[in-house]
Amino acid sequence: MNQTNQRNVTLIIIVAALGYFVDIYDLILFSIVRVKSLKELGVVDADLLDIGATIMNSQMIGMLVGGVLWGILGDKRGRLSVLFGSIILYSLANIANGFVTDVTAYTVIRFIAGIGLAGELGAGITLVTENMSKEKRGYGTMIVAGVGLLGAVAAALIAGHYTWQTSYFIGGGMGLLLLLLRVGLAESGMFKELKETAHQRGNILMLFNDKKRFKKYLYCILIGLPLWFVVGVLITFSPEFGKALGSTSVINAGEGIMYCYIGIALGDIVAGFLAQLLKSRKKVMLLFLVLSAISILIYLNTQGLTPKKFIWLSLLLGFASGYWATFVTIASEQFGTNLRATVTTTVPNFIRGSLVLIIISFQFFKGHVGILQSALIVGFTCVIISLLALSQLKETFNKDLDYVEE
Repeated sequence: MNQTNQRNVTLIIIVAALGYFVDIYDLILFSIVRVKSLKELGVVDADLLDIGATIMNSQMIGMLVGGVLWGILGDKRGRLSVLFGSIILYSLANIANGFVTDVTAYTVIRFIAGIGLAGELGAGITLVTENMSKEKRGYGTMIVAGVGLLGAVAAALIAGHYTWQTSYFIGGGMGLLLLLLRVGLAESGMFKELKETAHQRGNILMLFNDKKRFKKYLYCILIGLPLWFVVGVLITFSPEFGKALGSTSVINAGEGIMYCYIGIALGDIVAGFLAQLLKSRKKVMLLFLVLSAISILIYLNTQGLTPKKFIWLSLLLGFASGYWATFVTIASEQFGTNLRATVTTTVPNFIRGSLVLIIISFQFFKGHVGILQSALIVGFTCVIISLLALSQLKETFNKDLDYVEE
């Protein structure tokens, strides 16, 4: 690799990492300020969980829509166009979020923000995987995820010192500042070559009109289910879990998210190094899915939960869920260049969007067996589905990515 290419790869990693940092900040901010913001908007305590779940679902449905939109654009127009377009949309939406005065506006704007947030990670990971050597690209995606996930830590710290409105303004401002860094980025060489051919690009129907390809796509989505169960249910609704576990103090969801994401960032770094050492992403995924099951079991059986215990449990849950970069890289490596951005962008967003079904299932069982048993049922169902899906995917470590889907 010559010096110019090396500089370009370095810049791509830096920009993708910082972009994902802002993306995660904005994505997770609602979970942190949920209680504070909804109370100021006049929501009573008894409705905090249900209204919070509705707004969270709205954001996640937006990410489903955005995942499809940005994924197709990434393969048709290029990876860089998605980076620019998505960050402008979610930055402006988050600034608008600071001005909401009722729950309806809050819900609508989180939907719009969700559409914008959907494009960042997929475009960044696609650029990294296509510009780095097959032997070292795992390090690139590891850095992107490790730095990016610390955006949740920044969100928790900022939300702890400023009003929830100002926290949204800061997130939007950071996003707009990132646009300046993106000016010097070069498009993926693989994509430039593909544009000169007659191959179809970004045809999402190709993921569904071939049975083998569809099953592979579905498995890529299903292997990430437990992570969003942990963040979207166990941590987001930790105040309610604290009460069910007999906590004598109020459990702070914002703190939980901060420490959970510190754990995820650490887990992503460890998972990335392990994958390079073992030369296998599947083995690493298996290890972390088993750790996730163990950590969920420990969390839901910690009677007399204290704030200190909760912090350690949040770190454990986060570390066990630290396979985000590994699984997104697996998805990116499973498909050809003409569908890679579509897959890499839609897969993580379909997993985020699956939180809608996870929360609905959690709420359903909660009404029948209680909050703890409901979480146990839904959590272990997610882990089992993920393990079955992982067993059906082929190993992609060191796979040559310069090919197309026919």
